[in-house]
Amino acid sequence: MDDEATTLPGGEKYDLAKVGAHWQQELERGQRYFKSWVDRCTKIEKIYLQQNDQQSAKRRFAMLWANISVLQPAVYARVPQPVVERRFKDAEPVARMASELVERNLAYTADDADLDSVMRSVRDDFLLCARGSVWLRYEADFEPLDMGVEPSDPAGATAAGSPMEQITDERICIDYVHWSDFLHSPARRWKDVTWVARRVPMTDGEFDKRFPEGRASLAANGAGSNHGTNQTERAQNEGKTYVWEIWCKTENYTVWIAEGSPVALEVSEPPLKLARFFPCPRPAFGTLSTSSLIPVPDYVYYQQQCDEIDMLTERVNKLTDQLRLKIFYPSGDGSVSPAIEKAMRPENDTVMVPIPEWAAFTDKGGSNAIVTLPIDEVQKVIVACIEVRKQLVEDVYQITGISDIVRGDTQASETATAQRIKSQWGSIRIRDRQAELARFARDIVNLAGEIICDQFQPETLMLVSGIQLPTAAQKQQVQMQMQQQQMQQQQAAMRAQQMGQPAPPPQPPQIPPEVQKMMEQPTIDEVVELLRNDSVRGFRIDIETDSTIEPDEDAEKQRRMEFVQMVGGFMQQAGAIAQQTPMLVPVMVETLLFAARGFRAGRQLENTLEQVGAQLSQSATAPKPPPEPTPEQMINLKTAQVKAGAEEKKAQLSVAQAQIEHQTTVEQARSNMAAQALQQFQQQPPAYQ
Repeated sequence: MDDEATTLPGGEKYDLAKVGAHWQQELERGQRYFKSWVDRCTKIEKIYLQQNDQQSAKRRFAMLWANISVLQPAVYARVPQPVVERRFKDAEPVARMASELVERNLAYTADDADLDSVMRSVRDDFLLCARGSVWLRYEADFEPLDMGVEPSDPAGATAAGSPMEQITDERICIDYVHWSDFLHSPARRWKDVTWVARRVPMTDGEFDKRFPEGRASLAANGAGSNHGTNQTERAQNEGKTYVWEIWCKTENYTVWIAEGSPVALEVSEPPLKLARFFPCPRPAFGTLSTSSLIPVPDYVYYQQQCDEIDMLTERVNKLTDQLRLKIFYPSGDGSVSPAIEKAMRPENDTVMVPIPEWAAFTDKGGSNAIVTLPIDEVQKVIVACIEVRKQLVEDVYQITGISDIVRGDTQASETATAQRIKSQWGSIRIRDRQAELARFARDIVNLAGEIICDQFQPETLMLVSGIQLPTAAQKQQVQMQMQQQQMQQQQAAMRAQQMGQPAPPPQPPQIPPEVQKMMEQPTIDEVVELLRNDSVRGFRIDIETDSTIEPDEDAEKQRRMEFVQMVGGFMQQAGAIAQQTPMLVPVMVETLLFAARGFRAGRQLENTLEQVGAQLSQSATAPKPPPEPTPEQMINLKTAQVKAGAEEKKAQLSVAQAQIEHQTTVEQARSNMAAQALQQFQQQPPAYQ
């Protein structure tokens, strides 16, 4: 069995036959678990598409189709708009740039993967069968890396798996999964689900490309074919092989197995390392109980009313055929001439019935030549049936929660206030459906964002987003150039000092404006490091979706006007306060940002407000230069300066005069002392006497 075994990189070895037998049993167990729901959804889908063969000749009231058509634009109407935000609104440039890059890549992914059509298909399954699912994949295109040197042994290098390749393109695929092609392990809650699986139809070319050695297994076991139960399914399944892709959380592997095959095609490690393991979000569930994850379609709750509505519709249709003028006349006695009969018989609206035994037909042998069938009673029955049907339709609307304001059915006598109140409260039961689809879209964007952060190359992030960031090497090179310029200036100053010349004034580094702007931005290496780090990304970047329902233009305009009025009024008050107390400018800037983040329209202006606020805070806290003096103040200042100069000169003269007097006194004292010494010397007698 060595040729039927596979070994994972982690060292685990699996027997493909045993793995295949195990998962065939698991798939059968899952199919039995959902069999009643699948059968019910199949019948509901036929009713929705008017494909019920047994009742094809009956006149039906398309209640299910009408309800679905009303709810479709009410619960989802436009493509989700990804919005990436930092969980904490700090002014860190790396986190801000990472958020911008991921948001732009998600917006491109939503367009490239046609997320709108996927969400519409999920919406239809959600409304019809109470469950909708998608599956996310990561794809990349490779080409050999041109090293400029021919390999010495190309065959050996290829066999060893060592030729270097580079990614030329990478993308995220969001696949819609039909409600009948999705399975998961039986569980009460989604967190208890241990494996998920989807059925993938593959053509022969796709199958051979994906599993080059799997064709022999299919031929030996006769597996993989699914002919379908009707002509449409058989036409769709012709020439295709159905393969199940299974992701098992407990075993931490993925399994590919053809439908009905006892041998697995492939067992491998998960190609994506996701936080919640599964490559699909929690399905968009309708009505669920706390006992299981088997949903209940909404049609089940008003199916009996729809059956009665169909019965009354059929009855009204048959009674309507009776609303014809039916004339009875005696035959054979010549009481009614052919001319009269021809005049009273239009094409198909009048029925002429000849009565051979006219005397027995009329009341006690009356003499009336022509008798008409009374249709008043038929009309009364039709009116009664229509009234009962109308009440049943209202009962359906009460059960489903589709109010008249949602259907656009209001009375002309209602005021605008009454309609606004009905619009607010009439759609309250639809909000849960809207919230569920919004949650589902948000989970899709979360998974796509996680794949982008973990898998996308820096070049792809910048190419798709249109944002060019410097690399660490480029930034280091610019810093080295700046250091060289500073060293050159220092050397020039030292040479000038040695030559006894004045040193040249220091000049700022000569850097082009675009390079200066690049230096102010974080590097792509810092951004990618932040995105690759799960623990850091978890609390700095949040991925949400915009509202997926049809926006109210009046409400949107009102929100924008409120935002403009708020900003205008706040700035008027803040300007007066800033002039009186500049120290409060940072507080007012943070208050403005706090208010702007609460408005959806203010999110685009948040970065600009932060930059302007930082400049205002810096200028407010910086020391201000003294104000310019007035002419009078200048005259007074000059007068004071002149007086001060005169006083200073006078003081200097006084000091000089005092110094002269002191010097004179010192010299006089010295002269006196010398005279006294001479006099004493003269008065002394000679020594020889």
